[in-house]
Formats: sequence, structure tokens, C-alpha cells
Amino acid sequence: MDWDKLRIFHAVADAGSLTHAGDKLNLSQSAVSRQIRALEESLGTTLFHRHARGLILTEQGELLFDATTAMAKRLEAAEARIKDSEEEVFGHLRVTTTLAFGTLWLAPRLSALYDKYPDLKIDLKLEERVLDLPMREADVAIRMKEPSQADLIRKRLMTVRLRAYASRDYLERAGTPEALSDLSHHRLISQSPDSSQVSAGARMIQQLLQHEPQSTLTVNNYFGVLQGVLNDLGIGVLPDYLTEEFPDLVRVLPEFESAEVPVFLAYPEELRHSRRIAAFRDFVQDEVIAHRKHLKQLGKL
Repeated sequence: MDWDKLRIFHAVADAGSLTHAGDKLNLSQSAVSRQIRALEESLGTTLFHRHARGLILTEQGELLFDATTAMAKRLEAAEARIKDSEEEVFGHLRVTTTLAFGTLWLAPRLSALYDKYPDLKIDLKLEERVLDLPMREADVAIRMKEPSQADLIRKRLMTVRLRAYASRDYLERAGTPEALSDLSHHRLISQSPDSSQVSAGARMIQQLLQHEPQSTLTVNNYFGVLQGVLNDLGIGVLPDYLTEEFPDLVRVLPEFESAEVPVFLAYPEELRHSRRIAAFRDFVQDEVIAHRKHLKQLGKL
């Protein structure tokens, strides 16, 4: 197949319009249309259903679009490796992690990375869905479990535990629980049972619910749980990495916590020699070391 025609087909399929694809490729609509017709003739099939509102891929078109999408992502990876300077760190770096970790731990620390590499452009993708690194949905990931995808380089950064916390004002008003049975006099704030979360956290919440809290507030992410705790709404189940950033959090029921949750950094094997990846990896590892050192000084490890 003609590479140029495949490039034009991919642009049309992505845009859903000959006109929009032509604008992106700096080609006229008629030139784009001719290339698509020629590709369809060479394959002996129809790739698009045409109607007044735009173009829809046929089943054969979907198959070809899947292939060109994979090709495009591989080319992006190759381009990233080629552009990586041997001495400088610059360009785009797409980082994916969970909403809570990215918002509450990673983002506040990025100034140190930008101070060292001011030309770096970071795109943070904060979501619970595990993005496909080999398919170039992101360049590097920080996840709360060991990645299962093949062809990934992975580095264990630290471990996290889920613990129970409350604000000082809440405890002054409602009292400090001394045992799990005391939860019957308190409001429990936690992630929603049907939200994406680590299994250790889900098990901990189920155990706490067995003690029949007076009332509950469930949120679909830890950022929302944290806001509830900081605003004196009750006792929240939160990851322990927050204790450094929010020193007013008071740990309650200290004998009760989740199992360890490993935190991994991972990136595709093909980006092994990327200067941007190396810079980010080293930055995160340095921040983890500093974080643990500070927690030891505070007596929280």
C-alpha cells in the first residue's frame, strides 16, 4: 500500500471529514478525495460511508484505521527518540497517573523539575483508567500496582497504605474514636464502592462499614475524600502520602490500616534511552527519597 495514501486516509478517518483533513494536510478537498478513491480501488473495498454530515468508517475502514493508528503511535515513539538530545532535555512528555496522586503528590513537586529543565513540556493525564503505554497513549506512568503490560521497563518507587484521618476541629466536636466499634458515632468518608480503586483500599472500607458508621459520604476519588475531611465532615480513608502535604490531618484508629500498595513507575522499552524519560524518572525517585526522609523526621514512618 502507498504510504502517502495511508497517511491521508488516517487524517480523514481521524477528522471524519475530507475538508478538515485537507486543512490539516494543506491539501484541497478534491485532492484528498482522489487519494481516498485511489486507495479504495487498490484495496478493492469501500473504506467510508458518505453522508451529508460527514464520513463514517466501514468495517474494512475500521480495520485499516486500527492499523494506521498503531503505525502513527510507533512513528511518534521513533520521533521522540530521534529528537531526544544527548545533552539536553526538552520537548513533550506525557505522564499518566491517578487523579489523587497526580493532583496531591506529583503536581505540587513539578516546580523542581521545571527549574532544572525549563524547556520541558509536560502533559499530565490524570485518570484511573490504565493507559496503554506500548500504544503511545502516554510516555510514562505512575500506577498503584505493578503494570501487567509486556515490553515495559518498571521501577518500584515506594509503598502506600490507606489509613483513617480526621481534622482536629472534627475530633474536638465529635470525639476521637478509640476502637472500630466507635465508628457508630461518626461519619465515614470514603471512595464509592463502585469507583476505580486499589483492592487494598476497597477491602479496608468494607471492614470499616461492618462497624455501621452513623452516616457515610462516598466520593469517586481521594481528592473528594480529602476535601470532606479537611472541611470537618468526618473520618476519611486516605493514602498516607498526604500526611506531609496536609500536616493538620490527624490519624485515628492507628492500629487499623490497609495492606501495602506498591507504587510503580513504568515506560515502554523503546523509550529506554529517552533523555526526557530519564530526567522525569530521576526527578521522581529523588522526590520519593526526600518525601520518605521528611516523614522519618516527622516520626510518621
